[in-house]
Amino acid sequence: MKGWRFLLLNVAAGAANVVMLSNVPGYTVLAPYAAGSLEGVTPSYGTWATTDHMVGIALGLPLSRWLSGRLGAYRVLVGALVAYAAVSLMCAASETIWFFAPMRFLLGLIGGVALPLAQSVTLAQYPDDQRTLGVGFWGVMSMAPFTIGVFMGGFWAEYFNWRWLFYSNVLVALPVAGVVAALFYGSGFERRMTRFDTIGFILLATVLIGVQTILNMGNDFDWFASPVLAWLLLVVLLALPMFIFWEFGERRPALDLRLFLHRNFAIATFCSLIGFLIIQGLLSVFIVQLQVLLGYTSSLAGMVYLAMIFLAMAAAAVVHEFTRNVDARLIIFLNFIGLAVTFVWLGHYDKSASFDNVTTPMFFFGFSLAMFFAPLATLAMTGLAGERLIRAAEELAMLRTVFGAMGITLLGVLVFRRTPFHQLDLADHFGGRRFASLDLFASFLERMQAMGMSPNAARGRAAQLIRQQAGILALNDAFLFGAMTFILLAGVIWLAYPSYASKKRRQTLTRLTAEELMEQP
Repeated sequence: MKGWRFLLLNVAAGAANVVMLSNVPGYTVLAPYAAGSLEGVTPSYGTWATTDHMVGIALGLPLSRWLSGRLGAYRVLVGALVAYAAVSLMCAASETIWFFAPMRFLLGLIGGVALPLAQSVTLAQYPDDQRTLGVGFWGVMSMAPFTIGVFMGGFWAEYFNWRWLFYSNVLVALPVAGVVAALFYGSGFERRMTRFDTIGFILLATVLIGVQTILNMGNDFDWFASPVLAWLLLVVLLALPMFIFWEFGERRPALDLRLFLHRNFAIATFCSLIGFLIIQGLLSVFIVQLQVLLGYTSSLAGMVYLAMIFLAMAAAAVVHEFTRNVDARLIIFLNFIGLAVTFVWLGHYDKSASFDNVTTPMFFFGFSLAMFFAPLATLAMTGLAGERLIRAAEELAMLRTVFGAMGITLLGVLVFRRTPFHQLDLADHFGGRRFASLDLFASFLERMQAMGMSPNAARGRAAQLIRQQAGILALNDAFLFGAMTFILLAGVIWLAYPSYASKKRRQTLTRLTAEELMEQP
């Protein structure tokens, strides 16, 4: 494909990629609006739609490979985009969380099918000498949702309605489906009749959905004191060993556990999963707390994340060249230290932090985020080739998405648990041990009453300030925990073999495709 057709394909597929990936960070910023609009839910329920969506994306990746082999990549992509638009309309029409969360899961499942196909059908059209340029382009398209997506989600929520996030999906998905269908009309494909590991996939889905449901509902339903969660834990504990046993005996497993016998893949995957758990969790918690604790509007909170775009886009475009000329372990080590420093920076702000003060470290966060994926992908690929390379790429992308969903819940639990601790600590710090009485703020109460407040209003204001400050300190704890985690990961990465051998590797389409799959946020 050449000329304007080639350009149109890149624009259309890139737009679809941005929109589908934006449905994670874009929804996160408007989750408080959605929770307030849906019937009979608390704000904490709003995160279910994010985490379930990400689990759906992860489970859609193995389906994508199998369906494209049977029906052809562009045919499956067109069908998935049309289905994506239809399910987006159902998400927009939802009135209860019990309908909205399953629709979000289904939307993620369809997105997981479409995302790798949008990339693969486009990269296949690049000439051999421009394939590295194509991977760089997709790296930029994969970074955009973390910045533009958050801003657009906040824009829809504040100036229109949170449901417009899903209406916008329709406005992009259907035209892109028409463009792809027209460009590839009449094209043939090589049918690959591969066996699908149905039993392994069902067991994997049971484990992932079960674990994520326990994490989602734990805080609200008192964890395993709830009979439903206790029974769900039993199901997961039974399904997990069955899944491991089955996969080691399967020729074409849904999740090839034998890949973890490769040292570099195992270490790079471990660092990628734990690192993305922290990154995704902090990004999601921070965007909500900017609104809840610091009083930012959704669009202003989106502007904080939009600051990441300036260094992130530039880094995403050139990071592949760095990984081909420098040992990936050194790049990863320096980047992990940079992330730790940024998290410490963000973890020392309080209520007085201005928009400019909060935005400044986000510039550097964007740069480190762009440098996070490619070096780890390069290290994970060292020693792998052929079909195993593509399988490794799919598995890393799938597991990282799952851990990102877990990170949203786990970091939220951390903030939730640390908030009452800081409330009590603040009460003790100011000289009293009975938080309810607020006698420790006698001078503060006197000043409030002198300004015209009633005693009850002054006590209520004091309690509000303590809760707010405790929430900010709990958020700081989450960032400092992330910093410590990345310092530990910076040491773990040196256990891998160096990636020098990858410098002179032949840049085949298979390897480039695997790189981009591994780098998909």
